[in-house]
Amino acid sequence: MSPSGSDTVVELDRTAPARLTAREAVDRIPDGATIAMSGGGGGILEADLLLGALAERFDEVGHPRDLTILHSMGLGDKLDRGMSRIAKKGLIKRMIGGHMGNSRHIGEMIKANEIEAYNLPLGVLSQLFRDTAAGRPGLLTKTGLGTFVDPRVGGPGLNEISTDTSLVEVVEMDGEEYLYYRAIPIDFAFVRGSEADIAGNVSLQHEPSYLDTLETCMAAARGRDGVPGQAFVQVKEILEERFHPKLVDVPSMLVSAIVEYPEQWQTYVAERDDVLAGHTRLPASAFSPMPFTWRKVIARRAADLVEPGAVINLGVGVPDGVASVLNERNRLGEVVMTNEHGVVGGVTSLGMTFGASRNFDAVLTMPNMIDLYQGGILDVAFLGFAEVDAHGNVNVSKYNGEIMGSGGFIDITQNARHVVFCGSLTAGGLALDLGDGRMRVRQEGRVHKFVPVVEHITFSGERAITTGQRVHIVTERAVFELLPQGLTLTEIAPGIDIQNEVLDVIDFPVRTAEVVATMPAHIFTEEGAL
Repeated sequence: MSPSGSDTVVELDRTAPARLTAREAVDRIPDGATIAMSGGGGGILEADLLLGALAERFDEVGHPRDLTILHSMGLGDKLDRGMSRIAKKGLIKRMIGGHMGNSRHIGEMIKANEIEAYNLPLGVLSQLFRDTAAGRPGLLTKTGLGTFVDPRVGGPGLNEISTDTSLVEVVEMDGEEYLYYRAIPIDFAFVRGSEADIAGNVSLQHEPSYLDTLETCMAAARGRDGVPGQAFVQVKEILEERFHPKLVDVPSMLVSAIVEYPEQWQTYVAERDDVLAGHTRLPASAFSPMPFTWRKVIARRAADLVEPGAVINLGVGVPDGVASVLNERNRLGEVVMTNEHGVVGGVTSLGMTFGASRNFDAVLTMPNMIDLYQGGILDVAFLGFAEVDAHGNVNVSKYNGEIMGSGGFIDITQNARHVVFCGSLTAGGLALDLGDGRMRVRQEGRVHKFVPVVEHITFSGERAITTGQRVHIVTERAVFELLPQGLTLTEIAPGIDIQNEVLDVIDFPVRTAEVVATMPAHIFTEEGAL
């Protein structure tokens, strides 16, 4: 019954957001505007139609020009999709992002000094959208201290023309150091949802995660200098009815225009996968065992470091095999998997759609998950590495001439109680023979990953030692631990010569434990040990 006693439901008389084509939306963008884009790699929540329309308008009329682009996560497939579509000289003046590695063309522009580029931690950027929306001057956090983001270590600029020192500074409060990241006003937002209703409310119910979609729209609503910005929301379908209120993820008051795109895919690999959206669950038999390679050896040894009840984060690449091993050992029920996308529980998707999960239990917004990470909820995090140096510093953000960006690496590694870096000891042509409980190096990798000084400090070994953080580095043939005395070799694979096949391929002196243990033989057999 209505409050008046009548059965009649009275709707508010309000104007719903405009329904525009993608071209009509981008025609509203002037030169010099700042656009925030939510979305992740592999097409997750990517507003691809809007990106394409922006590129097409620039190709046709040469405008808009000199844009500032903000994005907390990398968009693309490392080839020509995502952010690569707008990698056009003159279109972008400045990019502030959490990860650039999903767009090779953006990386080339950065290296050529064709655009300014700044890398801030993924989680910090997502939280900064929220702080910008609230009218706060910025974000105060310890995340990034001692890494390349810290102005004393180099600052977030990624090339010679990126000299803005106002983005982040070191401050002291109550005798402790923090980094202060300034709020960044936003003029426009490009985001994506599954559906919009007749009133312009948006639901993400068929998406793998929420990311920072809501917070990006909130920041756009705040706008600049008292002038609200505009949020353009791409959806697969507009329904001629209202959603149940609890299905609304972005309310219409934050939406400036809806762009309907019936050909929208959930990810680059599937138009719709109800498992990734959480609508259905797969039986345990649907998860194939991980192939027996050196990657599985690393995953097995790393998984041995997981204690029952642990809250875990897994990085992309070699570390994501830990979930597969735990599943094979029937141990997933003992732990809580999480990732920076906001997903809780389940098994992380591999490859292109990393960040999505199957059989997950809950989804938070990305800023809320980062809040938990910064608050210390992570017991152990498994991440990869490109370089490790004599001080225990780790680099994944800028190496071998490639500009990748840190993604969530800093947010995760700096705040977990235990960090396990997973990767091969060398790279580039490495060939190994496995079996019978032993390992043999058939051909050594050309690239040494243990170097005297890393090119970029994405993880600070010095800070880890100061804070008492537990740190392991697990490779296919040796395990190292970062101790106050220095980086220390603690385990060796059976069949490996400690001098010729470990110490001689590390480009600095490594301390060895008084007793170097042998890695468990079962991890070097096809069947392993369950």
